[in-house]
Amino acid sequence: MAGKWFEELEVGAEFHHEPGRTVTETDNLLFSTLTLNLQPLHIDAEFAGKTQFGKILVNSIFTLGYVVGVSVADTTLGTTIGNLGFDKTVFPNPVFVGDTLRATTRIVDKRESRSKPDRGIVTFEHIGTNQRGEVVCSCIRKGMMRKRPAEGEAPGED
Repeated sequence: MAGKWFEELEVGAEFHHEPGRTVTETDNLLFSTLTLNLQPLHIDAEFAGKTQFGKILVNSIFTLGYVVGVSVADTTLGTTIGNLGFDKTVFPNPVFVGDTLRATTRIVDKRESRSKPDRGIVTFEHIGTNQRGEVVCSCIRKGMMRKRPAEGEAPGED
């Protein structure tokens, strides 16, 4: 598996994810309309131009999606059972079309499951920055992670 097993995710480990992603107008428009977020600040240049931002603001859930999504290949691809929740999600700086996003993940906590010996819970801190190094998104996410299967056992057998 490309992702890390529970045992491989050590508290304090940090992952710098690639690729970075330059946000396009199409990304923002498509994401906003697919999710039925018709906020004119995200899709109407005339409206957005009259706000304090002076231009279209990228949908913050797109930003969160990138920050978490780009982490998958390095951390949870094929080794996660699922997300348990997101806490303390903040967007301290806006993202605009043309900004390039990058993400880092840090393992902040982990514990074995109390009821299922084949898994554990890992707490991830995801941080997204723009091309100026400004934090544009951060969140704490808990994930249910598989432990490394015993020799001869297929991943995901319960």
